[in-house]
Amino acid sequence: MNRLAVLAVTMGIFSIVTTEILPIGLLTPIASRFHVSEGAAGLMMTMPGIVAAIAAPVVTVTTGRLDRRLMLGVLMGLLAFADFLAAVAPAFWVMLVSRVLVGITIGGFWSIGAGLAPRLVPAASVPRATAVIFSAVPLGSVLGVPAGTLIGNLAGWRASFAVMGVLSIAVLIALTVLLPPLPAVQVTRLSALRGMLSDRHIRIGLLATFLVVIAHFAAYTYVEPFLRQVTHVKVGLISVFLLVYGAAGVIGNFVAGWAITRGLRATWIVCTALLAAATLLLPVIGGGSIGALTLLVVWGLAYGAVPVCSSTWFARSAPDTPEAATVLFTASFQATLSLGALVGGVIVDRTSTATVMTLSGSVAVVMVAVLWGAGGGERPVRPAR
Repeated sequence: MNRLAVLAVTMGIFSIVTTEILPIGLLTPIASRFHVSEGAAGLMMTMPGIVAAIAAPVVTVTTGRLDRRLMLGVLMGLLAFADFLAAVAPAFWVMLVSRVLVGITIGGFWSIGAGLAPRLVPAASVPRATAVIFSAVPLGSVLGVPAGTLIGNLAGWRASFAVMGVLSIAVLIALTVLLPPLPAVQVTRLSALRGMLSDRHIRIGLLATFLVVIAHFAAYTYVEPFLRQVTHVKVGLISVFLLVYGAAGVIGNFVAGWAITRGLRATWIVCTALLAAATLLLPVIGGGSIGALTLLVVWGLAYGAVPVCSSTWFARSAPDTPEAATVLFTASFQATLSLGALVGGVIVDRTSTATVMTLSGSVAVVMVAVLWGAGGGERPVRPAR
């Protein structure tokens, strides 16, 4: 396996995921600095998702004939610029501009990079390489967000974004040096994306992704204020709680990689049911540190499996057009992420962080019912032609 090339792509996604969700651990100090409510500060999560949902098909289609290594490098450079812009933002609108740039990077990089494993490694190593690349998602939680929160607590939230800018530059260099030339081999067209929507399995995957992602991000975007206000966790310990959550997510990611080979639909149902249980119980027993920490572990295990389940569902539904399947996964995931953060912000501003946990858990229960009712909706594994 071309380990270094796979590692470079993994680090690229790690940088993107960490930058995208970094505001979660810094929401309160950023809101305080710009004199906005925590719900309004949640726009820092909403903006990248909206832009990424649009950028995923637009960037992929318009640059379809360009070398993919070149595109990954350009997008990583854009991420570095966005990080540095956030670090010096004099006003909240400048911060939101930086988040728009992050969204463009997410949409383009994910759509190209997440499906690169077959071009980097032999066929026998593709499943393992894919699992490594997707491990960047929970690693962004287990390492990126807690580390960013810790840096923010010690040196200020601006320092967290500056560090991410430096890391993005390092990843840009690694991608340039370690990746082989990757000329376009199959141009993704909008007609292919539209055609996929007529497939029942794709529609089931879109609905399931919509429900579970909106449930997760409506709640998780505001987990830091919840830990402050309801659990009364000391500021210095919040990064520890998020670290534990992220560690559970890494485990959930690899457990899901094993479990979906035995039953994709069942795996997705189980992990969503656990997510529902965790968020529904947080307002009930999350007032104490032990209860909150236990439920964060369950939540992390559950959500760590979600991106693997969703992306695998799309990939199995369209094995002959892998990049198109990745574009659809990215666009649907990011659009719902932004909507979840937005809805969660409205609920938090009008009610409380405890209420948003309860409502999110209820949406997750609906997702379980939908996927359970889909019955034979899961498509068997079929290799690409």
